Amino acid sequence: MSVAQILAVKGRDVVTASPQRSLQEIAEILSSHNIGAVVVADSQGNVLGILSERDIVRAIGRSGAEALGDAVSSHMTSKVITTNEDETVDAIMGKMSHWRCRHLPVIKDDKLGGILSIGDVIKFRLAQMEREHSAMRDYIATA
Repeated sequence: MSVAQILAVKGRDVVTASPQRSLQEIAEILSSHNIGAVVVADSQGNVLGILSERDIVRAIGRSGAEALGDAVSSHMTSKVITTNEDETVDAIMGKMSHWRCRHLPVIKDDKLGGILSIGDVIKFRLAQMEREHSAMRDYIATA
C-alpha cells in the first residue's frame, strides 16, 4: 500500500498556519481540529516547518506561559521530514521510527499535498493485515 492509496481514503486536507501566528493561536487550532500538529506553510503551499503539541510544551517548559505569545517560526521544526505519494507504508513506518516523528507532510509537485500521522499509518497497516489474515483463513478453509 502506498501513500497515495492512504490519502485516497483519508483525504488530503491539511491544517496549515503561517509562521507569524502565535503559539497560543496554534494551540487553539490544534484543540479545535483535534490534531497533533500543523504544517507551517507559505501562501503558495511551500512547507516552511511543522509545529506539534510537543513543540508547544517544550516552549512553555523553557520560557513559561509567555512563550504562548511567541511566533510559530521561533519554535517550529524547520527541517521537516516529508514523504511522497509513491512511498510504501513500510517505508513510511521506517522513516517515522528512524526520525522519531509522528507526522509526515506529503509533497506532490513540490507543494503540500496531504499529511499522514502515525495513527493513519497504523490504521491502514492493521486493515491490510486483517485483509491478509482473512484471505489466509479463506484459503485454508477451501484447501
